[in-house]
Amino acid sequence: MMTINTNTMVSITEANQNFSKVARLVDEHGTAIILKNNVPRYLVIDFSKADEDAVASNEDVLSISKRLIEKNKESYEVLAK
Repeated sequence: MMTINTNTMVSITEANQNFSKVARLVDEHGTAIILKNNVPRYLVIDFSKADEDAVASNEDVLSISKRLIEKNKESYEVLAK
């Protein structure tokens, strides 16, 4: 789950006119959220953090997969025959 810092929200119009502000928010907070029609639409993150998040996601997928395999082990064994 992602916690959104309202201080890092910028309208798409402001982001268009002042992208350096968006970059500064990312430098200071790690992320910036660009709103479109007052709804969070785009997430800008520090590039170095993107890889960290991908690794965490892969670990989550692996743990979920293991749990599902264990939960449905009997079904998989029947299908394997």
